[in-house]
Amino acid sequence: MTCAADVAGLLAAHAGEFAEVALTNVVREYPHYESHWRVDETPVPAIRELHPCFYGSFDWHSCVEMFWVLAHLLRRYPSLVPAGEIRAVLNAHLTEPALAAEAAYFAPEHHRTTQRRWSAALQPLSRLFVTRFLDWLPKVGYPIRYGLHENGAFGLSRTLPYADYLVSRGEPQLREVITETAWRWFGSDRDYPGAWEPSGADFLTPALAEAELMSRLMPAADFGAWLEAFLPGIADRNPAALFTPAVVTDASDGLIAHLHGLNLHRAWCWQRIAAALPEGDDRGAVIEAASREHADASLTQVTEGPYAVEHFLAYYALLLLSDAE
Repeated sequence: MTCAADVAGLLAAHAGEFAEVALTNVVREYPHYESHWRVDETPVPAIRELHPCFYGSFDWHSCVEMFWVLAHLLRRYPSLVPAGEIRAVLNAHLTEPALAAEAAYFAPEHHRTTQRRWSAALQPLSRLFVTRFLDWLPKVGYPIRYGLHENGAFGLSRTLPYADYLVSRGEPQLREVITETAWRWFGSDRDYPGAWEPSGADFLTPALAEAELMSRLMPAADFGAWLEAFLPGIADRNPAALFTPAVVTDASDGLIAHLHGLNLHRAWCWQRIAAALPEGDDRGAVIEAASREHADASLTQVTEGPYAVEHFLAYYALLLLSDAE
């Protein structure tokens, strides 16, 4: 995105603000959006009863992302953030009973140093999700391509680091299933219609999410060739829509505000795509410029904005800045 010194300066300037946003939002119970179905007629419990750990930040997935922000900042930049407050929040939330209740919510039949304690408490929920991935992905014949939560490429990409961790522990199954699924869904894609982006509520870019995922799964030369077939006009900044930051006309509108997330997700994807190309590839400079333009369009909106932006945007900003180091 930018030179290492610029990124270090941005992290030093904003890490504390990102932490404060996350600390505030993970304990903000309302407003709340519950996206999971209920299949009986029993009264709906209070959100904190349903999700004793991940009840804040408007919705479950945003709360999980905000916990990642806190854990990532504490691990990578402890001197730049209120480390004591972060540890206190993680200690209060990442407990064995709270996370067992989270696992039970998704699978009612499931029973089940400080960082090691948090990790151990997360294991039942992590194992449940791994089991679900291994069972579900082989059944899914077609990818979900739109730019919201269910985007298949983004989901696989964000699962890969944990899959690689499992590989290091002698458990390759998740990595193998993700790789097979990605190639089955996206390996033969050509001439992607990137000019149709964005949709009005996107916070993910379907085209670049796919390219970013595939960049992780093949050598640089092979990826360069795949990308040329997938988005053949990159060297000429085509399609223009993928090189033009989205305009947010009302950041207080919960759906329009998503476009700030789109800009930061595009910036991250472009950054990772550039890094995956073969050395000397003439598309690199064009892609890096696009990453900078998208980052500049929305990085300033991460903090001190309306809740429609504040409850999720720090995750994408930290993803971008951490990868740019």
